[in-house]
Amino acid sequence: MMTTLLYFAWVREMIGKDSETLALPAEAATVAALLDWLATRSPGHAAALADRSRIRVAVDQQFASAETPLTAPREIAIFPPVTGG
Repeated sequence: MMTTLLYFAWVREMIGKDSETLALPAEAATVAALLDWLATRSPGHAAALADRSRIRVAVDQQFASAETPLTAPREIAIFPPVTGG
């Protein structure tokens, strides 16, 4: 199954693309494991995902924690924390 990954703000800039569609490996069973795997894909991915305290994730448009299981997600968004004013 293919999953669309969406990158926003400085995460997008560091990775160098706004999205990619991938078949997630079996070891990417949770959000944390997915981020670990993504960090191995390129130097840009590694730099963008180095400080996990600066990363938020939504799975199928629902905020997710590091422990959230990834059971056939269609869309995963990765973005910095949003602040309003």
